[in-house]
Amino acid sequence: MSYLFNSRKWMIITGVFIGVAAALLQRLGNPPNMGICVACMVRDISGVVGLHRAGAVQFIRPEIIGFVLGALLAALAAREFRARAGSTPIIRFMLGFFVMIGALVFLGCPWRALLRLAGGDGNAILGLVGVTGGIGIGILFIKSGFNLGRNYTTQPVGGLIIPLIMVGLLLLLILRPVLPSGVLFFSERGPGAQHAPIIITLLFGLAIGFLAQRTRFCTVGAIRDLILLNDHHLLSGVLALLGTAFLVNLILGQFSPGFADQPVAHTGHLWNFGGMVLVGLASVLAGGCPGRQLFLAGEGDGDGAAFVLGMFGGAAFAHNFATASSAIGPAEWGPASVIIGLIFCLIIGFSMRDS
Repeated sequence: MSYLFNSRKWMIITGVFIGVAAALLQRLGNPPNMGICVACMVRDISGVVGLHRAGAVQFIRPEIIGFVLGALLAALAAREFRARAGSTPIIRFMLGFFVMIGALVFLGCPWRALLRLAGGDGNAILGLVGVTGGIGIGILFIKSGFNLGRNYTTQPVGGLIIPLIMVGLLLLLILRPVLPSGVLFFSERGPGAQHAPIIITLLFGLAIGFLAQRTRFCTVGAIRDLILLNDHHLLSGVLALLGTAFLVNLILGQFSPGFADQPVAHTGHLWNFGGMVLVGLASVLAGGCPGRQLFLAGEGDGDGAAFVLGMFGGAAFAHNFATASSAIGPAEWGPASVIIGLIFCLIIGFSMRDS
């Protein structure tokens, strides 16, 4: 089973499936050019439980739940589920925090940057150049001995925390209890109110989580491996995602080329670039893109779990402290937050090196 899914064919199949799923989910009701976006979807979940109160971006996204539970099922089927933790969790939490800060300045994770480009959004080019630049900086640290340390096997229950949280979120989505505090908060307008049918999004999420766990699909890892090792294995899946999403968007009439008036995007080129430099750098230091961290958390990795919790924290901070961008451009504190995030990553990069 492991040999089968490690082939390039299955990497390409995974990319094709994600590309098709993202375009179809957009057609079925997800926000335009946001059929799948790990950062945006984590941000929406954060709003539902009251971590932020931006009314336009609050919904429990079943895709995220599916990513984690699909990865859990894949790991159990392949006997790869292994609870482990202990590799500088607070640093990983902060790397996840700053990935979310950068992503919400750009308005999308690396997955959405690809999907925005596949939908015709030229602003995504700046984001993809930025994330590549950030990955390049991270590679310099890797070459100089950067290392967050090893993790250690722990009790199985430790590896089930994030999957159990996802089960809890699914129950909240289905039951929608009314609590004295006023939560849950679901958007009645804006991107948070736009979603495909829940059962379809959950099934797509489960399938993507299963495939991505088995193939080790990772957008940041694809660029890292290409630059560092001249290895095209992961990149084949990323290119398959981009090409397939582009073709399906053309077929469905969802391709609209240009820079101005793109959905859930802005034309602040400097910070489209800068926000994704931060995403690329922090992701390389953490060992994978936001999607990959969800899949790792599903297979029992406590380091991935710390990163995921950091993303939830970053989403809350971004909307509570005016760092998340909007269609008119970066928010008041967005540029400063990106600079602080880059400084943090540089400090970690220089200080966490083997002597």
